[in-house]
Amino acid sequence: MGELIEATRVTGGAWPATVAESDIAVVPVGAFEWHGPHLPLGTDTILAEGFAREWAHVRDPDGAEAPVRAVLYPPVAYTACPGQTRPWPGTIAIRPDVMLAYLCDVIEGVVAAGFTRVLVVNGHDANMSMVRAAMEWVSGRRRASLLLANWFQLVTPEETTQIFGPQPSRGHGGAYETSAVLGFAPDSVDLGAAPDVPPRPRLDTSSPYVLVESRPTPWEGWSGHISLVTDTTGTRVRELAAERLHDLISAWIAAPLPDEPDARTAG
Repeated sequence: MGELIEATRVTGGAWPATVAESDIAVVPVGAFEWHGPHLPLGTDTILAEGFAREWAHVRDPDGAEAPVRAVLYPPVAYTACPGQTRPWPGTIAIRPDVMLAYLCDVIEGVVAAGFTRVLVVNGHDANMSMVRAAMEWVSGRRRASLLLANWFQLVTPEETTQIFGPQPSRGHGGAYETSAVLGFAPDSVDLGAAPDVPPRPRLDTSSPYVLVESRPTPWEGWSGHISLVTDTTGTRVRELAAERLHDLISAWIAAPLPDEPDARTAG
């Protein structure tokens, strides 16, 4: 279990004590991006903020752990978006250089407020490199333990196969992501608006890779087997990813904090 304090609701007078009495700060990072006719433009922000809250409701199996006290910051909702989605309706894409500088300032501002441990809950694939680069910059300037949790990596591919079957379910706007949104914001999902668009097969290799392409046909700004999505898959994805995030936070809190950064890199 955890205790969440909304940063936006804390008065200036109460702020110093709130920071001093808290274990971590949590910053959701999403996007405003086309995910197909069946999902809201705020999909990534809904999921980042949703999981940034949901982990706190997971009960400890033995009830022995003290609740983690966390200050929840408002989400970063406008971020860099890939060329595959920038042309599609509604997408707002921030230039990468602007986004990186912005994230550096946000994360350093949270640390400067007095939080040594900062958790970024990410809902958007393109944010992964941006957030890590910002974290590396901040950690070289200030004593900090900065944890990036990408919600979509909290459930393994083997587990999504168990949930959805052998057809591909992961990917932009696919069954996995659609189920997660259905779990948090069912009124914002229109399953009848999208046919199945089978995603392009992965490369025939066991090696890890990152492949960036202009338009990986078949592609409609999204792809996936939406027919696999049900209320049950929505609940399962929400609960399983939240449990994993809770366990990750518990392990992180139990680990020792780092030392101060080397003075040669902190300038």
